[in-house]
Amino acid sequence: MPHPNSKSPFEFTGGHLCLNFTNTVDNRKGDNRKELLTSYADLLQWSEEAGVLKARAAVQLQKMADEGPGQAKSVLRTAVQLREALYALFSAATQRRQILGRSLSILNAAAQHAVRQARIAERNHCFLWEFSSPESSLDSILWPVARSAADLLTSPELANVRQCASTDCAWLFLDTTKNHRRRWCEMKTCGNRAKARRYYQRQKREL
Repeated sequence: MPHPNSKSPFEFTGGHLCLNFTNTVDNRKGDNRKELLTSYADLLQWSEEAGVLKARAAVQLQKMADEGPGQAKSVLRTAVQLREALYALFSAATQRRQILGRSLSILNAAAQHAVRQARIAERNHCFLWEFSSPESSLDSILWPVARSAADLLTSPELANVRQCASTDCAWLFLDTTKNHRRRWCEMKTCGNRAKARRYYQRQKREL
């Protein structure tokens, strides 16, 4: 688990669980692409910060990963494969490009597996979906991600998924602004960098 005073490498600006998961790569389209999920521990950290896992379940899963490192590495590979499939699906949807069948097959397999782990539960006279014993399966981290992606892809909200206008970033986010004209994953980072580049280019032209 991360040290409580350490700065997390993860940001949650996507507005939807599955989009936040696709954004676990920094500078996806740039020269300095950085993979943020390099170990099962990274995957656990993201899941805990995203609200997918409670701390006690994360501790139990880390213990299982330590006892079965080969299986943990396999789950990490599956997680990255699912993430890349989700990125391909949602980025294609935002740009009205053809959906790749392999990416959809990967999501379908993950979503079907997730459904088998889900059940309807009652809380305070309300009913909801919940996943059974997430602390007992190393891949339980991926169940809510797959469910989230399936829900968003089949929702009218898909029309509001956007890709960051930065040529380096390319993160995905759900645009919930009133006029649906949000361009940046985060104005204080990509938006400000774009403004700085435009200013620099104007200055050069004026010299």
